[in-house]
Amino acid sequence: MTKDWNTRTKLVHEGSRRSQYGEMAEAIFLTQGFVYPDAESAEARFIKAGEDEFIYARYGNPTTRMFEERIASLEGTEDAFATASGMAAVSGVLMAMLRAGDHIVSSRALFGSCLYVLEEVLTRYGVRVTFVDGADLNQWRAAVTPGTKAVFFESMSNPTLELVDIRSVSEIAHAVGALVVVDNVFATPIFSKAVEQGADVIVYSTTKHIDGQGRALGGVVCGTTEFIRKTLEPYMKHTGGSISPFTAWLMLNGMVTLDLRCRAMADSALAVAKALEGDARIARVIYPELPSHPQHELAMAQMGSGGTLVTFDLKGGKEAAFRFMNALEIIKISNNLGDAKSIATHPTTTTHQRLPQAQKDKLGITPGLIRLSVGLEDPRDLIADLQAALAASAA
Repeated sequence: MTKDWNTRTKLVHEGSRRSQYGEMAEAIFLTQGFVYPDAESAEARFIKAGEDEFIYARYGNPTTRMFEERIASLEGTEDAFATASGMAAVSGVLMAMLRAGDHIVSSRALFGSCLYVLEEVLTRYGVRVTFVDGADLNQWRAAVTPGTKAVFFESMSNPTLELVDIRSVSEIAHAVGALVVVDNVFATPIFSKAVEQGADVIVYSTTKHIDGQGRALGGVVCGTTEFIRKTLEPYMKHTGGSISPFTAWLMLNGMVTLDLRCRAMADSALAVAKALEGDARIARVIYPELPSHPQHELAMAQMGSGGTLVTFDLKGGKEAAFRFMNALEIIKISNNLGDAKSIATHPTTTTHQRLPQAQKDKLGITPGLIRLSVGLEDPRDLIADLQAALAASAA
């Protein structure tokens, strides 16, 4: 991999493979299998495939490999494995590395599906799971023991934008030989340098910022060659969670503009957060780049940005939140994020609906909470749309 290229250059060129035709754009290899020149070659490839040799699309594909190499280069890891969705990446990592009797420590503030995997799936097979307040380093120190196999957390939590100190938690985990697995979706590979800060395995839902157009489901796991090829790949190729070549091609095209999009969206998110803060109809505005965020200093040190999402809590609860969302014109109601289009989500009735009320209360997921994924529209138009909807929410 070309380590000395800067981010935008890597996003355009890294991992490119060209056929004998010398095509400029990355080719889509829509094939499930590959032809061998003779039986001896087939036997040899099944024993050990070469760098640019493929067996079956569930194991690997030239288009998929371009995407994996590009994201690994961007993230700063040795290798990557692309998956069918973000949750295929999360569940694949955890299921591949953990066995009955193993212990994992996780932050409590997670996406609902991640909680399901930890609470329902892993425990079903005898994995011991301990949850902690991700922002409290003392809880991490108390929970991580010499028998802990891994720690897992979102670098920025969904939906309350709580940060975990990656460097400090990594030091705690590595002191007992535990792997650090980070779901980095909200932070994006543009703003987070989780590997530099100690993370071992990075997980993304590429459905979000990496695609950025709301077109396809995808995921990816980044890590060492040892972890990706010896721990993760055997599990993924036998259980069928691999990405499709067409989706990998979409992700490659999304990456070309990833840096430009994320920075523009984050600039707009900051403008939106500043416009909302202090509004009498809002109980609180949560955005890490605002000095009012309790982890503002950590966010600036760890990311250098507040990211592309803003969360705020309407004083009127669910009724006000629904009036607000129904009055939006430019901003759309959906449950995705990281899209070029701005999206408003009501977590307590959608993405985190299955959580018991007591757990929602503990996580700060209130009836009036709105998660706003800021897109590429003009921020002035977004602010005007938000202000009009706020007026409707109080009517």
